[in-house]
Amino acid sequence: MRLVSLLYAVPGQETALASYEDQVLGILVSRYGGAVVVRETTLDGPTEVQVLELPDEAALEGFLADEERQALSGVRDACVARTELFRAR
Repeated sequence: MRLVSLLYAVPGQETALASYEDQVLGILVSRYGGAVVVRETTLDGPTEVQVLELPDEAALEGFLADEERQALSGVRDACVARTELFRAR
């Protein structure tokens, strides 16, 4: 399955967003068989655009429920203002 993620940083927290994403994308890849196909910062619009691949829906559900990822929710709340997630073909 392929996902497109649009991430918007809390103003002034762009570097913190990138660091947070480094951590959680590491979890996605190492524990759930995911792959980061594209990861770009933008000059306007979302702070970061990602295209991610996961083996299946169970991998996505596991990643979203991952305890280590959940433990980082305070970090996420401090640096990520909004996330939009779309399924792609």
